[in-house]
Amino acid sequence: MAAISNVEIWKPLFVLLALYALIFGGFKGRALVFCIGFALLVNGSLTSGLKRFVDRRRPKQVERVRMVELAKARPEFLTLFKRVKIRYSDDRDRDRSGPSFPSGHVANNVSVAIILTFFFRRWGWLYFLVAAAIAWSRIYLGAHWPSDVLATFFLAAGETALLLALLEAVYRRAFPRWAPQFFVRHPRLVGDSIS
Repeated sequence: MAAISNVEIWKPLFVLLALYALIFGGFKGRALVFCIGFALLVNGSLTSGLKRFVDRRRPKQVERVRMVELAKARPEFLTLFKRVKIRYSDDRDRDRSGPSFPSGHVANNVSVAIILTFFFRRWGWLYFLVAAAIAWSRIYLGAHWPSDVLATFFLAAGETALLLALLEAVYRRAFPRWAPQFFVRHPRLVGDSIS
């Protein structure tokens, strides 16, 4: 569970996938990377603002919960091959992390799942399984309450749907004027073709 939640472990894979989409994915790949990047940028701002506003304490800050810690390693993915440390939260954990709601991990992964579903209708929804595993790991690790994760899911889903609608509207309004021949070849930004 700690490995699933650790973004640093998976960052090289995400960078490679984004580069692959940018280089070999054509317009659809570049549009996908743009939409995901934009959504993650907005998620970061929205999440940090809501965390400060709501200021809800994490389970590990108010209760004694099991903590699973990965060993340190460079590069980070090597932590997968090292022994984990299991302990219970104590006074050291009271001020270590920021507020609990909303979960940035859940918000980002739900956004990615929704965007992938819009771009790749046939198989994009499978990323919801990854998002669910990450959501469960955040509860398992004592980082979030179940209500944080559930509310963040709906918040991120609504926010991402609105963002995609806004990006599509801006694209359809601006590109016929700025690049009419390009727009004829690519009349949609989001989900250019069903695959």
